[in-house]
Amino acid sequence: MEKLQRNERVSVLQRILSESPGKVFNLGYFSQLLGCAKSSVSEDIDIIRGSLEKAGAGIIETIPGASGGVRYIPMLGPEATAELAKSLSAELSRRERILPGGYLYMLDIIYDPVIVSEIAKFFTGAFHDKGIDYVITVETKGIPLAFMTARYLNKPLVIVRHYNEATDGASVNINYVSGSSKKIQTMVLSMRSLKHQSRLLFVDDFMKGGGTARGILDLAREFECEVAGNAVLVQTEEPRKKLVNDCFSLLTLHGVDESSGMTVISPNRK
Repeated sequence: MEKLQRNERVSVLQRILSESPGKVFNLGYFSQLLGCAKSSVSEDIDIIRGSLEKAGAGIIETIPGASGGVRYIPMLGPEATAELAKSLSAELSRRERILPGGYLYMLDIIYDPVIVSEIAKFFTGAFHDKGIDYVITVETKGIPLAFMTARYLNKPLVIVRHYNEATDGASVNINYVSGSSKKIQTMVLSMRSLKHQSRLLFVDDFMKGGGTARGILDLAREFECEVAGNAVLVQTEEPRKKLVNDCFSLLTLHGVDESSGMTVISPNRK
C-alpha cells in the first residue's frame, strides 16, 4: 500500500475497526497493512479512541498478551441512551399501537434496522465485559435484537425453537411455563449449538413474568452453561417478582388501558 498520511491512516483504521466490531486486531497486522511502525499505529488508535469517547460512540479496548491487540466496542453514551429511551417511549405510547386484548404493537420497531442497531449498542455496552460466549434468543421476535447484539459482541447467535427439525440432529427438549399465560410450552435446541461451560446472554424483545427467560436458564443447565445476563427491550412493571433475577431493559411498561387508549411506558429508571 502507498504510504499514507496520519489523517488517512486514522480514516482507514477507523473504518476497519467499525466494520468488524468486537474483533481483536493486533498492531502488527495494521503496521504491515499501512506500512508504518507499530508506535505510529498505536498513536493513531489513541486519536480514534479519544474521538469515539468524546462522541459517545463506543470505546477502543486494548487486549494485553501475546494474542492481544485492540478492538472496537460500539456503545451508546448516556445522552444517546436517554434520547433513545425517550423517543421509543413516546412512539410506543401512541394510541394506535394498542391491539385488542391490551397488547402493544412493536413489530415495526424491532424490525427497523436503524433502531435495532441502537438498542443493540445499549445491550453491548452493558455486557461486553461479562465474558459472553454466545448470544441466545427464542424464535422469532427477539431474533433481530439478538442478531445485532451478537454482531457487536462478535459472538455466535443461537436461536432456540419450539419444535424439532430433522436437520438439527440430536436435540435437547425442555418444557417451561410461560410467565404471562401460564401455559406449558416447549424449547428445543440442537446438542451441537453450545459448548459446555459457556456463558450466555439472553436477548428478547419483551418480558412480563420471565417464563421464557427462566426456560432459557433451565435449558442452559442441560448444556452445563451459565446465563450471564438477560437483556430485553421492554419489561412490564407487574408482576414485580419475575421468574428470573437481574433483567436488564431499556423501557418499562407500566400499563395499557384499552378502553381509554392510554399506554404508560417510560425509560427504565435503573
